[in-house]
Amino acid sequence: MSSNPITRRATLISLLGLMGCGFAPIYGAGNGLRDRVRIEADDSVAGFKLQERLEARLGRSSAPQYVLKTTVRSSERAAAITADGDTSRLNIIGTATWSLVDIARDETIESGAVDAFTSYSATGSTIATQATRDDAEARLSVILADMIVSRVLVITAELPQ
Repeated sequence: MSSNPITRRATLISLLGLMGCGFAPIYGAGNGLRDRVRIEADDSVAGFKLQERLEARLGRSSAPQYVLKTTVRSSERAAAITADGDTSRLNIIGTATWSLVDIARDETIESGAVDAFTSYSATGSTIATQATRDDAEARLSVILADMIVSRVLVITAELPQ
């Protein structure tokens, strides 16, 4: 099994071109906001789960340069209704607003909002339905946190290290 020399050559030239343009991975050492940000979230289960995921992605800083302030709001909407009029599936629609503040200058660098939804089944027992609802809320917090991290990392890629 041999590789095509033209494809291999093109790949090497592409990699050399990326190195020459100053390309650096956003998650590389010394890049991004890893261990440079304090997370503030609202006092709710969704807020706690969002903060937990943000800290897992960005780290927990002992001497932060930035503070990421977040607020989560959610609502439920029927997604599937049986012929008898019973709701068998529900959507949880969530919105997380965020702002990244430079602590030293007390200046908002950027702010925004992200939206997502998850669903859960309401066809089982009360306990099963509550368990699937709790799981859907946790998944929603992870989705919202990942969306926030993606946006913040792209926005702050040019910040001084």
